[in-house]
Amino acid sequence: MDPNRAGDGWGALADDTRRAIVTRLAEGPLAVGRLAEGLPVTRSAVSQHLKILKDAGLVSERAAGTRRIYRLNPAAVAALRDQLDTFWRRALESYAEVADSATEESS
Repeated sequence: MDPNRAGDGWGALADDTRRAIVTRLAEGPLAVGRLAEGLPVTRSAVSQHLKILKDAGLVSERAAGTRRIYRLNPAAVAALRDQLDTFWRRALESYAEVADSATEESS
């Protein structure tokens, strides 16, 4: 995944249905029909959600006869995780700085 497209990934994951699709694909590749099972949207809507995920680089597809099989792009998911790790590390560092400042001020 191109790091410049990581924002697209976060935006794509902002939707509940797309997060549900990603959760299912985390268990393994699936066709649209299988992905649509149990979701509160039509198969056509699932296809539209998959297009958004694909455009964001989070999902890839391959042809299997007349069906398309979708899978997560592990590199894209790893890029999002790296970003989240960076956000988390910065937040913890900021918290530590504030806590250290408060301790120094009360001494």
